[in-house]
Amino acid sequence: MSVVALAPYDFPARDVRENFPAPLLYIGWEDHLMFCAPVCLPLPPDMPFGALSTAVLPGVYGEHPDFEKIDWAQVQWLKSGQPWTPDPAKSLADNGLVHKDAIRFRTPGLTGIRGSFN
Repeated sequence: MSVVALAPYDFPARDVRENFPAPLLYIGWEDHLMFCAPVCLPLPPDMPFGALSTAVLPGVYGEHPDFEKIDWAQVQWLKSGQPWTPDPAKSLADNGLVHKDAIRFRTPGLTGIRGSFN
């Protein structure tokens, strides 16, 4: 079934980059449904990608018992659902991340509390 607008749907988008203090980046942790959706964070484009694991994600996911067990060298990254290998020394922007991009990370061997995917 298709949807048909009853009137013109013409208005300026309110979620454009200029309306936020920094570009928004969605970040999700695969196989850990205690966090049911990616978080959305305003992050400076010049921040090194490697700072995500040391300065950003501990404040977001650090309370989960699996977080301290993460081997960041083994983490598998996905960008828009596709395998992706970011350079931790390069900035978010230099890794090709722009406003409202979505990335996810998978932590091999870690599947939530007692393997429950939570």
